[in-house]
Amino acid sequence: MENISDQIIVFISTYGIKVLGALIILIVGWIAAGIGRDVSRKGLESKNVDPSIVSFVTSLTHIIILVVFVLAAMNKFGIQTTSFVAILGAAGFAIGFALQGSLANFAAGVLILILKPYRVGDVIDSAGVVGKVMEIQLFTTILSTPDNIKIMVPNGMIFGSVIKNISAYDTRRVDMVIGIGYNSNISKACDIMLSIMKTDSRILTDPEPQIVVAELADSSVNLAVRPWVNKDDYWNVKFDLTRKFKEALDENNIEIPFPQRVIHMVSKISEN
Repeated sequence: MENISDQIIVFISTYGIKVLGALIILIVGWIAAGIGRDVSRKGLESKNVDPSIVSFVTSLTHIIILVVFVLAAMNKFGIQTTSFVAILGAAGFAIGFALQGSLANFAAGVLILILKPYRVGDVIDSAGVVGKVMEIQLFTTILSTPDNIKIMVPNGMIFGSVIKNISAYDTRRVDMVIGIGYNSNISKACDIMLSIMKTDSRILTDPEPQIVVAELADSSVNLAVRPWVNKDDYWNVKFDLTRKFKEALDENNIEIPFPQRVIHMVSKISEN
């Protein structure tokens, strides 16, 4: 019994202070991790950062602080944490290399949520896809095409290409090209189309609609018609004007030519 008592006393005297110090470090680390998590959450929420980013950053902050204090507690017992950190670093590098595509999409998703080049509800044209943004996730952006097809596009593809936010501004310009025949009266055609646009209440007066001669093409004189509309009226106005222009020009005998070629036949008479 005396030997056991002596061993207990030696153990307590040798490791008791280290155990107590390690427990204090872990308790302090747990408290510090909670404080770091709360501070990061309040800071991000005050800047209106996306909830997905807030959740990820706060969790990551909590874990990193805990790991640092756990390594400090292990060091109290004389455990060499340098090799342990090196192993974690090597494992992290291997995992990162294996998941480099997913990590690239994740990084792009974080940047999209922070920089906000588009938001849910916007219509964008990027990575060869046009659609309405239904959801922005950390790895993918979910779009709905005009014909109601759900498309999941990797964030890396979107952020690595040109992003056209079609609905970013309240107004849009409708660009149309109307071709008339070379024998048609240009001024008359412009007046007809301008009068049609003035009677459409959806077309804005500031800036005013513009009609210019854009090109002398092979088979037609191309007129560029550029009215401004509210973004929600864009497609309806474009479709309606296309029909009305065709009907009005036909009524006024202004030709809308189709591509054509003039072939000259040359006959060769052989002499006997």
